[in-house]
Amino acid sequence: MTEFADLAYPDVEALQDDERPTVLLLPLGATEPHGPHAPLKTDTLISLGICRRAAEQLESDPDVRALVLPPLAYGVTRYGAAFPGAVSIGETTLRALVVEICGSLAAQGFRRIVLVNNHLEPEHVQTLRKAAEELGGAVRLLDVTRKQTAEQLTDEFRSGSGHAGSYETSLVLADEPTLVHRERMEGLESKVIDMPAAIAAGQTDFIAMGMDRAYCGAPQEATAEEGERTFEILTKLLVDLVREVATC
Repeated sequence: MTEFADLAYPDVEALQDDERPTVLLLPLGATEPHGPHAPLKTDTLISLGICRRAAEQLESDPDVRALVLPPLAYGVTRYGAAFPGAVSIGETTLRALVVEICGSLAAQGFRRIVLVNNHLEPEHVQTLRKAAEELGGAVRLLDVTRKQTAEQLTDEFRSGSGHAGSYETSLVLADEPTLVHRERMEGLESKVIDMPAAIAAGQTDFIAMGMDRAYCGAPQEATAEEGERTFEILTKLLVDLVREVATC
């Protein structure tokens, strides 16, 4: 069993008395448009997929246990506001949710927590970084935007042109393929848009960036095989971080 919320309370109590340290994984994402082909929950789905794979890998590990918390599927999501389905919360709300969830768990003895995020809107990422710093101790953030992490991911991801492109769509195909509208995906043209550069230039919504269908990159090139390869990399990064946190 790898899902924290699947436990009954006596099982949670037993974890507190176990000599094997427990690290809790909090999947973070957003509810926002990801092109006409991919689900609104794409970012959350990716975070949850990484967490579940990591927890399964560690299920029989003698030195650490990882359990997956229920995901937080809302984030700071302003760039996609012109499209139906974008549900945004503010930075203050996001910070409060993360800090209070982690605080509630710490009060029960679960102080080792990894925040796992795949929604990359800058204000969202910055808020999570600050929350992790505020919580300190054994709370860490798996931040895929950090250079040393991004360098291990796909060319499209590193180019900054991966919103609902091949990178993200491949991950969805690997995890929940029925959620991808393949006929729409295959009919989409490639759109090379450097989102970090556009944001630096003051463009703070998809339309201004030229993403008139809420995507960039090359979704038509997405495959489940690419998604599985990327999940392997992301899962290893998370497992390594979990092992580090377990020693705190």
